[in-house]
Amino acid sequence: MQHDPEVADRVRKVISDAGVTQREFARRIVMDPSKLSRSLGGTRRFTAAELARIADTGGVDAGWLLGAARPPEPAARRERAVAPEGGRPLQIVRETVRLIAERGFHAVRVQDIAAACDTSTAAIHYHFPGRDDLLEAAVRWCMDEDTARRAARIADAADTADELRQLIELQIPRTPQQRWQWSVWLDLWAEAARSTAVGRLHADYYRQWRTTVADVIRRGTAEGVFRPADPEAAALRLTALIDGLATQVLASAPDGTGTGPYDMHEALTAYVDATLTAH
Repeated sequence: MQHDPEVADRVRKVISDAGVTQREFARRIVMDPSKLSRSLGGTRRFTAAELARIADTGGVDAGWLLGAARPPEPAARRERAVAPEGGRPLQIVRETVRLIAERGFHAVRVQDIAAACDTSTAAIHYHFPGRDDLLEAAVRWCMDEDTARRAARIADAADTADELRQLIELQIPRTPQQRWQWSVWLDLWAEAARSTAVGRLHADYYRQWRTTVADVIRRGTAEGVFRPADPEAAALRLTALIDGLATQVLASAPDGTGTGPYDMHEALTAYVDATLTAH
């Protein structure tokens, strides 16, 4: 598929008609915002699956996106306008993530995802032709959701020390929702070790996560809240400790034996006090 300026122009119109930012539209079609920008700018080609998701989410005909003369029909006149909020692609990814948390990635079949979305397997393959496409989209959605939760959690923090406490608290699997999130991450990490594409996403996500922690430590050091430390090295050690402890919490027996959320919180608090907090 060669880059066609007319295709890019029509995608721009779809985004404009959707009344959202380019980044928000990328989230809805479960696409890397930088890939969308490059495709619109002519340095990258849209894939067939991406155009299918754009057409579905924007409520237009895929053939029109590719240059057919027929203009896009209003979303209200098209059957796929009844797709769930956010569009069918986002629903597929959300249900995939939920099923991964419950069963593990390799135990989830396309038929299961189709049943959860009340659609056909053909519709799943229409948006995500291969299993790798779906896994990559699931990883990207989890990354975006986690980043949004962190931003919301620290928005009202009193100071940098409180910011770090909030970031740590968000990572402790206390609630069913937090355990669900960690279950998904652990399963996707295993896939990242086997998939180059997912591995790159995993590396990018952790680079962003460690940068967030390092920035808090750097600002806290400047404010005198934390003792002098190499922010990047301190962030690497702290995030590694969080991952290891969270894994132990999830692996603990249902009867409460093993590492629990309270143990994890105490260990992390003690570590921060011993290595970072200014006394």
